[in-house]
Amino acid sequence: MSVRILALVGSLRTGSFNRQLAEAAARVSPDGVTIEIVEGLTELPYYDEDIDLDGVAPRQAVAVRRTVGEADALMLFTPEYNGTTSAVLKNALDWLSRPYGASALSGKPTVVLSATYGQFGGVWAQEEVGKALGVAGAQVIPGEGVAVGGTRQRFADTHPADDPEIAVQLRRAVISAVPPVGRLRGDRLQEA
Repeated sequence: MSVRILALVGSLRTGSFNRQLAEAAARVSPDGVTIEIVEGLTELPYYDEDIDLDGVAPRQAVAVRRTVGEADALMLFTPEYNGTTSAVLKNALDWLSRPYGASALSGKPTVVLSATYGQFGGVWAQEEVGKALGVAGAQVIPGEGVAVGGTRQRFADTHPADDPEIAVQLRRAVISAVPPVGRLRGDRLQEA
C-alpha cells in the first residue's frame, strides 16, 4: 500500500521557504508515502461562481479539483502576509471548496504548515487556513502543523531538509497526515 499526499504551496517567490519546506517534507517522508507539489496554482483565475459551471469551468480548476480529490491527504504550506495567508492559496481553497456539498476537500486529512521571516512562524496564517479548510469540510489534523520563524537566518546557508530539528518535525507532520486506511510501522506503511 502507498499513500499519496499533495502539497499546495501558497508562495510564488523563487526560492520560497515554504516551497523548500514542501520539498523537505517529500525528502523525509517514510517509505510508502509520496508527496507531490501541485503546480499551476497561479493559473487559476480568481474564483467566480459565474464561470464555475458544469462543462465550462476553467480547465486548470477542473484539473486541480480532480488531482486533490484523488489524493489520500494534503499538506498546505503557507506564508503569512499581513497576518493571513496568501491570495494564491486562498483562491485555490475557494476553487477546491466548490461545488457546495461535493468539495474536493471534504473529509481529506490535511496538515497546515508555514515558514515566515517573522519570529512566530506564521501561526496566524495557519489558523486562517485551518478555519477555511474546516468550513470546506477537510479533516484538519490539529497540533501537527509546523511553524518555522526566522527563515532568512535559519535557512540562509542550508535547506530545511538538512536542518535536523525541522526534518523531525516535518516527518512527524507527514506521518500525521497518513489517513486511517493505512498506518506506519517503523518506516513501512501497512494496511490497517
